[in-house]
Amino acid sequence: MKGLRRAPRWILAGIVTVLLACLLAVSGVANSAIGNDADADPSGNASSVPSSILNGGAIIDATGDSVVSYDVPDKTIVLTFDDGPSDTYTEEILSVLEKYDVDGTFFEVGSNITKYPDEVKDLVDSGSEIGLHTFTHPDLTKVSDTRMELELSETQLALSGAAGVTSNLVRPPYSATPKALDNDDYSEVQKLGDLGYITVLTDLDSEDWQTDLSVDQMVANATPENGEGAVILMHDAGGDRSKTVAMLEQLIPKLKAEGYTFTTVSGALNMAKSNGAASASDQWRGKVLVGAVGVSTGFLTTLSWSLVGVGVLTVGRLGLMLVFARRHKKKRRDPGFRWGPPVRAPVSVIVPAYNEKECIEDTIRSLLASDHPVEIIVVDDGSTDNTAELARGIGHPAVRVIEQRNGGKASALNTGIAAARHELIVMMDGDTVFEPTTVGRLVQPFADPEVGAVAGNAKIANRRGLLGKWQHIEYVMGFNIDRRVYDSLRCMLTVPGAVGAFRRRALLEVGGVSDDTLAEDTDLTIALSRKGWRVVYEERARAWTEAPSKIRQLWMQRYRWCYGTIQSMWKHRRAIFQKGPSGRIGRWGLLHLALFQVVLPTMAPLIDILTVYGMFFLNPWLTGGLWLAMLLVQLLGAVYAFRLDGEKLRPLWLLPLQQIVYRQLMYGVLIQSVMTALAGTRLRWQKLRRSGGLGSALPAPGAGPGTISDLPAVSGPAPRSGAQPGNTEDRR
Repeated sequence: MKGLRRAPRWILAGIVTVLLACLLAVSGVANSAIGNDADADPSGNASSVPSSILNGGAIIDATGDSVVSYDVPDKTIVLTFDDGPSDTYTEEILSVLEKYDVDGTFFEVGSNITKYPDEVKDLVDSGSEIGLHTFTHPDLTKVSDTRMELELSETQLALSGAAGVTSNLVRPPYSATPKALDNDDYSEVQKLGDLGYITVLTDLDSEDWQTDLSVDQMVANATPENGEGAVILMHDAGGDRSKTVAMLEQLIPKLKAEGYTFTTVSGALNMAKSNGAASASDQWRGKVLVGAVGVSTGFLTTLSWSLVGVGVLTVGRLGLMLVFARRHKKKRRDPGFRWGPPVRAPVSVIVPAYNEKECIEDTIRSLLASDHPVEIIVVDDGSTDNTAELARGIGHPAVRVIEQRNGGKASALNTGIAAARHELIVMMDGDTVFEPTTVGRLVQPFADPEVGAVAGNAKIANRRGLLGKWQHIEYVMGFNIDRRVYDSLRCMLTVPGAVGAFRRRALLEVGGVSDDTLAEDTDLTIALSRKGWRVVYEERARAWTEAPSKIRQLWMQRYRWCYGTIQSMWKHRRAIFQKGPSGRIGRWGLLHLALFQVVLPTMAPLIDILTVYGMFFLNPWLTGGLWLAMLLVQLLGAVYAFRLDGEKLRPLWLLPLQQIVYRQLMYGVLIQSVMTALAGTRLRWQKLRRSGGLGSALPAPGAGPGTISDLPAVSGPAPRSGAQPGNTEDRR
């Protein structure tokens, strides 16, 4: 039954994915780059080409029993235009033709017909003739017979949908004059004849595709000698055709003055017009094709501009965040900076634990080694292993163990808060270890009476595996940089559950830790900020946590985080419209979180899809260059972030692979979280499998990233006897 309940969401995701793939595929075919006809290969062996064809006219009819070529009569001109239509030059060329009462023959590309159907309709209505130039402009001598038929049939379909007509004229892409025909070209002409098409080659090439030619040179190229008739090649698309328009303004009056008449291919042969009416079914199917291309092209255009905006926002955000982070670090490292008098008051450390037998002893021992006086409250939240026994087995008076029925992390934390003896409370996870200086550094900001909570610096302990290194990069680039910025702007969104400190009074003011969301740390932090408490970040208070080492475990963890974050945003949404501290966290924090942690990352997979699309259908060098440029920007940002955090740069060689693999995994988590939130499904607090051994991850005293001089000596109990003596365990 559970699988059935989940099925509709995955079915919906599958449908969306298929539709997206179809839209991009249609758009890719319709918008793929079209080569220039001048790119044709030199002619090869022509031993099979009859001399009557090599030395004949440009119009070749192979539809009958024999292949026949036709010359254009003397003093007759057939103006032909390839590669169109375009949304600019086709209409301009048509205006010139109408000005001089001349018809042309336009050999149009099917993919362009689907993009600009109105221009094709105007051509037909004007009296000009339409021929086929295939759908995607391939060299027909290098494709299969099936592909050739498909290219022509799809172009016919596009023509039927756009203008309600068909055509029996074809100009093969990359063709030239009859003298340039080789054996392969001739075989192609014969195949076209078998399909019922008349092939139209060229007598004179204006060479308007050469951008460095002057208009006068183009006119000279298009002028016949000795009054001969000619099929003249020009273009109405494929580049800047303004010179073509200017050439026609000179060529037509010039040739008319010399006694030439202008006609179409059909007119030159005194045959019926090639553009016959398409059947009703072909027109209907053609309209569907034209409509699909219109939708897909519009989608791609919108997507492209949206992603440009996403890229600008992302790069701009990264730059601003690094500036703020640098300013934050410089301020905190100033020798004159002080929160106030050193905080020496003892601290209650709450450790919620559920089946943490692998890690709980390392966690407690790291706390007992603290250079600040602490009491340690381990709240066993209904563990089914021997977590509680191991915690009690430490046998230290500073450690109390409270057992309760399983109620979730928020419940365990609230139990610990109620049992805490001190005003300052530190919360940590049962799979985390502290350095000896962590607690002391974490509580120093409480010298400022406005500070209600302090976020510490969570570090990945198990970095040896690929997944661990990727998470390490993510923590440094994302979580810790973000907190420096949020601290500067006074809109901290999350005090991490792994390492955070609170005033007891502030916790009681917001009603303790809520279980309304699965991101109880984010929910609590936002609630404190809305009450006017300042939440700050202390980068030197480091905690070492065990990151998931399996993809499934990572997915479960991030799924809970993402879903809980969305829940917290929704819970506190009214803060956006409020004044004072609540409005500040709403407009600066929540809107930023919604935009850069939900909306834009949800769109981010489209960037990768568009990159793949560009490699196949657009300019692969430009697409690859843009992708590498974005990667370089991220790499520079990562280097800066690692330097700020005092980390070695060695793991950053994995950043490109992280962008290709790990990032996709996180997108999947986010998308599933958004769909779950929209469906209104509620998740439970999930337990991850741990391997333990965190004690060995602690750096030696004075070593590791971000090392600073020790705090002033702490008065009171010795380090290992921290908290006030009392009962070593409570049972609930």
